[in-house]
Amino acid sequence: MLKRYKKFLEELDRELRGYFLEQNEFIKCKKGCTDCCDSGEYPFSRLEAEYLMYGFVKLPHDVKERIRKNIADLKEQKNRFTGERFLYKCPFLIDKECALYDRRGIVCRTFGLAYLMEDNTVKLPNCANLGLNYSEVYDAAKGVILLKNPIKKDLRTDVILRSKTAEKYELECGEIRPLIDWF
Repeated sequence: MLKRYKKFLEELDRELRGYFLEQNEFIKCKKGCTDCCDSGEYPFSRLEAEYLMYGFVKLPHDVKERIRKNIADLKEQKNRFTGERFLYKCPFLIDKECALYDRRGIVCRTFGLAYLMEDNTVKLPNCANLGLNYSEVYDAAKGVILLKNPIKKDLRTDVILRSKTAEKYELECGEIRPLIDWF
């Protein structure tokens, strides 16, 4: 299953490169920018979490220990959390870099892109409010994005995992839940 998933990711990454090229003029992502990783829920399917953890076991001991501590700290914080949505820094973010970048989940692969939601609204990355991605075409006061070419693709994890590409690889992805809930 993981071999098929890896082939699926190769095809997905090619497709996503096209979306990043289409939206390139609005994307300000660069090495060291971790806004997407600093606060989120990070929805991962069971298969994505399993793929991630196969990479985890190959990391150097000191990096694994830092990640384990991050996870333990987050689980403790979540146990005390009383709100609706527990947002947290990704436990795999080490020194402003993803320790498992090649094995990152679909949500991470699509970070930075604008995409169409099922209600036909456009979802912008959170950094649009920080003067980064899409900020020059986003009118926060009116809540509208001013683009010549409309966004046509829904890039949510669950939609991608039900896509024709995923079907082609006969993936059994399992349920989707916040990354921290897989630990």
